[in-house]
Amino acid sequence: MSAINPAVSILRADYGDVRHAADILRLMDEYARDPMGGAKPLGDDVKARLVPALATCAGASSFIAYSGDEAIGLITCFETLSTFRALPLLNIHDVIVACSWRRRGIARLLFGAAELFARERHCCKLTLEVLEGNTHAQALYRDLGFSGYSLTPETGYALFWQKKL
Repeated sequence: MSAINPAVSILRADYGDVRHAADILRLMDEYARDPMGGAKPLGDDVKARLVPALATCAGASSFIAYSGDEAIGLITCFETLSTFRALPLLNIHDVIVACSWRRRGIARLLFGAAELFARERHCCKLTLEVLEGNTHAQALYRDLGFSGYSLTPETGYALFWQKKL
């Protein structure tokens, strides 16, 4: 349970649990259909592969927010290594709150679960990416203590880039 929203519980997902798998896919598909998720539903091939892929990824962890039996939020993280600190770090990859549950503190609860998990694993930091136009998410992330980073003022801020294969 939670002090922010006592009717909400956060569970670490069991990728082998049929209910958790279905809830992950439903929330991921809702997010994919949102403009901030690309505005396209997940393909059937992705739906078939996603949870088994998460289950075989040693560093993957997901937390699902529930209100009663309804899955209302999801955060998926990947543990990796900070080479500059020689310590684990936790990358927040997906943050999803069902449309009807937004602006009620659900994302804060999910981040709280991820941060607690990271602290238990002695991670040196949490990382994430956010779209430039997602100002609501940026405001929340700033409030939670996230910020852009640079190694020195002369080198500027880090940018997240991709190359599709």
